[in-house]
Amino acid sequence: MTDTGTPTIPKPVIEPRAADHRGSWLPSGRMIAARWTELRKRRGLMAVLALVTIGIPTVYLAIRLILHAAAPHTYGPAGGFDVYVGMVAGVLYVFGFIVAATLGATAGSADLTEGMFRHHVITGRSRMALYLARIPAGLGVIVPLVAAGFAIVCAVCAFAAPTSLTYQGVRVPVQLSEPALVHWAEAHAQEVVTNFGLRVTTGQTPACFPAGPKIGPGGPPGAGARGGTTGTRCTPAQLRTLAALVARANYKDYDRMFLSPPISLMVKTGLWLELEVLIGFMVALGLSSLLGQRTVSVILMIILEVIVTPIAVRARLPHMINLQRSIVGVATAHLEPGGLTHVFGGGGSDHFVVESTTTAVCVIVAWIVVWTALGAWRMMTRDA
Repeated sequence: MTDTGTPTIPKPVIEPRAADHRGSWLPSGRMIAARWTELRKRRGLMAVLALVTIGIPTVYLAIRLILHAAAPHTYGPAGGFDVYVGMVAGVLYVFGFIVAATLGATAGSADLTEGMFRHHVITGRSRMALYLARIPAGLGVIVPLVAAGFAIVCAVCAFAAPTSLTYQGVRVPVQLSEPALVHWAEAHAQEVVTNFGLRVTTGQTPACFPAGPKIGPGGPPGAGARGGTTGTRCTPAQLRTLAALVARANYKDYDRMFLSPPISLMVKTGLWLELEVLIGFMVALGLSSLLGQRTVSVILMIILEVIVTPIAVRARLPHMINLQRSIVGVATAHLEPGGLTHVFGGGGSDHFVVESTTTAVCVIVAWIVVWTALGAWRMMTRDA
């Protein structure tokens, strides 16, 4: 009370309000964590992802380990370079893309199919932030799964590798230089000529084998082989000359053979597989957001990976070569680490669509940016 008896009314203390970031187009950590939790709680989806990325390689390699332990003379080692190439090119590459696309299609359409899109929008959050939050959330689910499956493959192939190299059915010393391989071939001329393959031309071969058809298996006349225009028996010196010729022709292919995958190749392959996973997830996320449904998006992504891409890689259409180069699977196959068998059937790089590394990188970036933009645009314009 004052002297005049009038009560003093204290002034209210106004605390500063925290800034409201709901309108920001950048997703917050809580938004990303919420999207990650939503995906992780889909037990059926997570079980399928884990089964394909981790379960299939684990079961296959475990069976090989058991069979080799039970009958080592009948069943070869569970690991090694050949097994590594087969698992990477035949399983992880294709199935990694498909499961990443399945997860991306789920993340892009789950709100619509479950009727939660309206509830997310009325909170005042930016639609752009709602869309972008799905990217780190989905990658946080699929990237560790593929990495775990790949780590299992690397571990088994490295520690259960064979102790000797078998090339073209012949036991060959490991990592010889070209002169050393030629010297070894001359010392094992009969075995090399009979088993190694080579197409030669007239003038390259000794006189006992003048016609120049394909050598191996079988070898030249006089060495237990079919072919040739004469039945002249090769002398030991001529056989050594032919073995040296065969060794030189096979050295490039032999030089890529290892007992176990090198560490540098495993690192490059791991990054290449994760790039394939990133592409599959991002494209499927944008496609499913654009279409508003998951099933059709997954089917289209499988068609792209299993049908369209192999045809585009293997076929040469002169008037559509630029269209072939614009397919993301062709660009990803171009970035395949050296030393791996081509993922779409082998046959040598001369059978593939030729493009530069810069073109391949630009195509991949364009696919990611364009499909992300289309998905975000549809998210922004869709009626709640």
